[in-house]
Amino acid sequence: MVIKFNKTEEFNKAKNALAATLSNAESTQEQQNAALQDYFDVLQSEVSNAVHKQVNSDMTDRSILQSRGQNVLTSEETSFFNAVVLEGGFKEDSILPVTTQERVFEDLTEAHPLLQAIGLQNLGAVTRYITSDPTKAYAWGPLFGDIKGQVNAAFGEETITSLKLTAFAVVPNDMLDLGPVWIERFTRTLLVESYSVGLEYGFVNGKGPTSNEPVGLLKDVSGVGAVTDKVSSGTLTFEPSVNGEIVAGELYGVVAALSVDEKLKNRKVLNKIVMVVNPIDAIAVQARNTIQTANGQWVTAMPYNIEVVESEEIPVKKALFFVKGEYIANLAGGYQLKKFDQTLAIEDATLYTIKQFANGKPKDNKAALLYDLDIKFTPAVPIP
Repeated sequence: MVIKFNKTEEFNKAKNALAATLSNAESTQEQQNAALQDYFDVLQSEVSNAVHKQVNSDMTDRSILQSRGQNVLTSEETSFFNAVVLEGGFKEDSILPVTTQERVFEDLTEAHPLLQAIGLQNLGAVTRYITSDPTKAYAWGPLFGDIKGQVNAAFGEETITSLKLTAFAVVPNDMLDLGPVWIERFTRTLLVESYSVGLEYGFVNGKGPTSNEPVGLLKDVSGVGAVTDKVSSGTLTFEPSVNGEIVAGELYGVVAALSVDEKLKNRKVLNKIVMVVNPIDAIAVQARNTIQTANGQWVTAMPYNIEVVESEEIPVKKALFFVKGEYIANLAGGYQLKKFDQTLAIEDATLYTIKQFANGKPKDNKAALLYDLDIKFTPAVPIP
């Protein structure tokens, strides 16, 4: 399993600062680099501390597993990370074992609900794949007549080799003394946390091919390929009312708008709509959709079974709604490592860059819609 480290206030502050800097169109490259460096410094420190705290407590568990004939790692993983120990680090241009890569992907989607809701796919070594339009992949005709239609027109080809997602891992040299299990877990944890920030930014705020980024859900693409910020489709108040008519009515408008694609074709969206809000606004949305039952229990439910997901990439007082399956998000290629053993020599650590291909884009501009939030609460009257 991935390392569970305490995400302290310092970590959250660095992560939020990075998200704000990357999404700010006016931030300079120097400011982005400084925010990225601050985030990675805090991340590396906290994961490293968590590893050392867990080593002693897990020694007993590892002995029990070994006595039962079980291996924490597969034979390929054990061989790979044992070589890392013997050689004092990862080899230049080495590629992580496939099973480790698969677990990184599983940890990504499990620990980060937005990536799971978007439908992030791991294509492994595949960097090109076939897409299809189900509305065109059939044709009616007489029973004994010729085959009608051009079914091949319903299929297309996508490639995701154009964009590269790079993560950074600083491996303290004393980490090598802890053995292959902990090196694998340490590396995997860093990858999950690093890639989650990069992927969420790209899939939500990505500025498109001209910036070597995905096209984010908060963007529209014109007919000539220009990428622009989405404009608000309206305002949601979640105002309390009798039987929740206002909330149901406001969200009905959202559902109805998403039920038609950019070409004005109807599509099924029931149980497929996701609402993404900033963690600050998530509390307000939850409060407006929570009721107390007759037996005293508090129950939270959204009309039309809309799924609510939090992301720091969404601006405060904004809500992003998207339809599952209408955004293409993929990872591909192996995790390839490049070693920089002189960069951090004085800190007794080794820097690695880990790259992988990734890309994402909405199928059309109606795959997602942006709304303003205007949620107000009446201040409580103090009891005299």
